[in-house]
Amino acid sequence: MSNFGLSLGLTTDQFLFILRGAGWTLVLSLLGFVGGTVIGLPLALARAARKSGLRSWLMRQGTGAYVTLVQGVPLPVIMFVVYFGVSIGGFEVPALVAAGIAMTMWSAAYLAEIWRGCIQAVPRTQWEAAECLALTPTQRFVHVILPQAMRVAVPPTVGFLVQIVKNTSYSVVIGFFDLTYSAKVINNATYRPFQVFTIAALIYFAICYPMSVLSRRFEARMRRA
Repeated sequence: MSNFGLSLGLTTDQFLFILRGAGWTLVLSLLGFVGGTVIGLPLALARAARKSGLRSWLMRQGTGAYVTLVQGVPLPVIMFVVYFGVSIGGFEVPALVAAGIAMTMWSAAYLAEIWRGCIQAVPRTQWEAAECLALTPTQRFVHVILPQAMRVAVPPTVGFLVQIVKNTSYSVVIGFFDLTYSAKVINNATYRPFQVFTIAALIYFAICYPMSVLSRRFEARMRRA
């Protein structure tokens, strides 16, 4: 890869600088996905709950409002709000922390909707069969519904992970050192935008393409099953 960078007119140090940014892109992607999973799964369970009653209704409405709000606001704006909003309260937040919080909020909203759809895709007969076994609501979810929903959820979840990686590029708006930011710095130093951003694009492709292939394989396996 370093020879490839040199062939496009970049020095080894400049190419390694871009690779450092790619490493931080992976770190931010991991933070966004793990944080989104921790928050998104309870949101999905609350959204998919079939219990009646005021408490369940309030949970569904509250989680639905969160999902609608986050999905209706562009990710760069969320990053601005987190980064500058916290500083208004007198706290200094590193760009990585602010970007991680923003990515977590954004990922949680979309993962919650993906997983809600997967949970609700489980046939109603499976829910009724679980009730006939006199299982508690928690046992129904853990032992009957979730195993089936997870099989459906794997392909879209892997596909969304690709979107997380690509959307980390928005963190450049708050000065986070990722792949896009490092490419921007090298471009400002070399004035070779085509070469620099071609390298950045190829690195993004090298990260995302294997996950896209994995997602398609899971989908094909699901269809055969």
